[in-house]
Amino acid sequence: MANNYTQIYVQIVFAVKNRFCMIPESFRVEIQKYISGIIIQDKCKLYSIYCNQDHTHLLVGMRPSLSISDLTRDIKSVSSKFINEKAIFPNHFKWQDGFGAFTYSQSQIGNVIKYIENQPNHHRKQSFKDEYLDFLNKFSVEYEKKYLFDWILD
Repeated sequence: MANNYTQIYVQIVFAVKNRFCMIPESFRVEIQKYISGIIIQDKCKLYSIYCNQDHTHLLVGMRPSLSISDLTRDIKSVSSKFINEKAIFPNHFKWQDGFGAFTYSQSQIGNVIKYIENQPNHHRKQSFKDEYLDFLNKFSVEYEKKYLFDWILD
């Protein structure tokens, strides 16, 4: 087997369907622990996670043989099944299609972890919509508004 040495740090951001505020604070830690288990099962390393009421931020150390799309698909599909089995919502829970993924160098990891852990304070000053658009612009990601999360079309 070849010796592969990598450092692949990715912040993944995704929203609750229609950006509904469906993740109550009382259930947040349980969802975060469950998502952590999914990431470990996919043989990746979780550095930070914060489930806001309407969206989630993760900082993950990726293994090179797993695509970001596959990891995110696993996280979203398995966690939504878990959330629905808990039956804490009167309606069906679903993550919105799509996600954002942004890469960082080793020297930036500490700042990204602090940023994710500071989500409640951050969102007192900036909406998720503005935050997400800032990420796309900061990382020079070209996009068309019609293909962004449904709520950005408002």
